[in-house]
Amino acid sequence: MTCARRGDPGMITIRHTPAEGTLVEGTRRGDGSAELLKARRFKWSRNLGCWYVPHSRDRQADTYRISGVAGALREAGFEVAIEVDDDETRSFAEAEQERYERAEDRADRFGGYAENAAVRSHAAWERSNQIAGRFEAGQPILAGHHSERRARADQARIHAAMSRSAEEDRKAGYWLERAKAAGDYQARRESVPATLRRIEGLEAEERSWERALKGEPDSRTLLDAEGGYRTAEGRYRERAGRELARIRGELDYWRGHVKKRQDEGVKVWSAADFTKGDFVLYHSRWFEVLRVNGKSVTIPAMINDGPVVTKAGARLGWADTVPYHKVRGRKPAEEMPAILAENEEASCRA
Repeated sequence: MTCARRGDPGMITIRHTPAEGTLVEGTRRGDGSAELLKARRFKWSRNLGCWYVPHSRDRQADTYRISGVAGALREAGFEVAIEVDDDETRSFAEAEQERYERAEDRADRFGGYAENAAVRSHAAWERSNQIAGRFEAGQPILAGHHSERRARADQARIHAAMSRSAEEDRKAGYWLERAKAAGDYQARRESVPATLRRIEGLEAEERSWERALKGEPDSRTLLDAEGGYRTAEGRYRERAGRELARIRGELDYWRGHVKKRQDEGVKVWSAADFTKGDFVLYHSRWFEVLRVNGKSVTIPAMINDGPVVTKAGARLGWADTVPYHKVRGRKPAEEMPAILAENEEASCRA
């Protein structure tokens, strides 16, 4: 997708669709619009060739931000048109697949950048060696000799080539890391712990919009003239309905993904797996479970020493919690004495 030049020449158009997000078309370099757009957190995209609002794809239009920047542009003398279409939707699965494809494209592109930088680094290094080969081993620069001028110029070329080689090698490493991150995007996004955290956040957002629709106290709920809460109505109610539809579509997708991974054998921990006195594996250490909560288990302070931390043996008295998506294993209380004995024996040998 690119920002094609559409609409009237000389007019700036702020356009939003869920599939493309919020884009600003018709700006020109040096026309004074950049400062106004930057001030309202718009960003320039070289790939799109226009300004855009980050993370606005598959979302409803941020009409407050759009109206604000349109007003600022008009005050500066620009003609501005606003085109918002929040009805053009696609399934979350389609949007997610497109994100994965874009990540693959980034991985290929960044890998190409890394390869080109590595080639330039090697060429500069070869050039420095080629120039250095003109000098005999250990031959100093002869001050006053007719060769001094050329020797000093060669020395400067060697240093410049070596610096360029090092700089291009740094660039190659940078783009290689970017390529790896892009290549790992899907795996990171679909990991079960990350998905469970995402589901938890979406569920909280869903409850918030539901309270707004009912007029219950919430940051999204509208106030009436007397400062009391009122149910959502009109355009705001329409927006709340669309937001809930979007959130529930995402929840269905990610819950289905977790179910699929469970069917493949991935363990998803919950309160049903633990009782007080069990031990939970967090990172590489075992902690006694002091209390089982709806979304976490309570354990002795993580800062306590040792591979196994019990309530009785804890040096520090406060407690911490481990959310279930961070749990790596469980042991019943009756299996821990053997592990404690092994650890104590290992400590004695050390």
